[in-house]
Amino acid sequence: MAACLLHRGTPMSLHHPSKRSDGRPDVVCLSHLRWNFVYQRPNHLMSRYAREHRVFYVEEPIFDEAPESAGRLEFFETREPWLEIVVPHLRPGMPLQEVDASLRQLLDQLVEAARIRDPLLWLYTPMLFEPTKHLRRSGLVYDCMDELSLFRHAPPELVTRERDLISSADVVFTGGHGLWEAKRHLHPRIHPFPSSVDVDHFGQARIAMNEPEDQRVIARPRLGFFGVLDERLDIELLQGAAERKPDWQFVMVGPVVKIDPATLPRRPNIHYLGPRNYEQLPSYLAGWDVTIMPFARNESTRFISPTKTLEYLAAGKPVVSTSIRDVVRHFAAEQLVRIADSAADFVSEVEGALSERDTPRGTKRRADADAMLARTSWDRTWSRMRSLVQSALSRRHADTTEEAAPCSTI
Repeated sequence: MAACLLHRGTPMSLHHPSKRSDGRPDVVCLSHLRWNFVYQRPNHLMSRYAREHRVFYVEEPIFDEAPESAGRLEFFETREPWLEIVVPHLRPGMPLQEVDASLRQLLDQLVEAARIRDPLLWLYTPMLFEPTKHLRRSGLVYDCMDELSLFRHAPPELVTRERDLISSADVVFTGGHGLWEAKRHLHPRIHPFPSSVDVDHFGQARIAMNEPEDQRVIARPRLGFFGVLDERLDIELLQGAAERKPDWQFVMVGPVVKIDPATLPRRPNIHYLGPRNYEQLPSYLAGWDVTIMPFARNESTRFISPTKTLEYLAAGKPVVSTSIRDVVRHFAAEQLVRIADSAADFVSEVEGALSERDTPRGTKRRADADAMLARTSWDRTWSRMRSLVQSALSRRHADTTEEAAPCSTI
């Protein structure tokens, strides 16, 4: 859930993408996440796929009031030469069946214009599966990174559509072990893959960096958080901790989504800096004394596996979190993350983290974290996931060939 706003690329015509000549299959990824909003799991994985395949990242539709904007596809360039962002535009107020039909037509336009043949479909949201069912495909992957049905404003059709998607998929991934445990009975080939980390990128925070101007004026000690500020944030805990420690500065980096900004606690020692891009995050991290994950314990956080846990550790920072299941499972037993759920206990754990920063115990904690990080990378995660996809597609091809083989009359 790393907070990151990126500048949109230059819009392109529908006929811009060109066919690769090496015969590698195209990847069409359909996602509820805007590519340029938060840089996280889909960005990491699809950027790596784009090293060897053409990738078309299709976002959820934008509903435009202007009639001339509806019913079209918009393309945006990325830093990856073989990765295109595709944004459907539809008119507002359409019933779901009409949305599906319109998206089906737009996907047909994409397939024809870009000369896509038998793509690998990779879905992050079940809501975009229905418009793809008619497409010939080489395979279908569902990367279930969150339990979307538990998020605020989730459409009522999501549960039924996810069941349909899972039953149709060649392979299913989950964004954490808790989510895998909840869904493992739904598919014979479902695998847990918690989000990974770019150690080199966040490791920059361990060296002296130019501090951002908006953070330079904030006093120390600083408790830092980056990520989306939404219904998963424990507002009461943040408020209570800030009240108990008015000399501590709480630095909150990220966009406010799905909640009223007026509901966020407002105190002189809480600083909302807004969203920052992925490249800037290490420079903010470098100036934090303790990193925090004040997540609420509710239905929306029941299955989350926060990417920022590893990113904070890669920066060499102590981490204090509420008792999110996958955080406790993977980090608490090894004492890599301190756990507290009340404001008083949270303050106590932060005090402990501050007091041991330059002690042998703090050094050991960082060394243990580094040992875990040495076994973790997005390249390794992508390689393992790709291998499982290839195995599933080989099985799919073998099954298809067997079905097509003539029956013996002997």
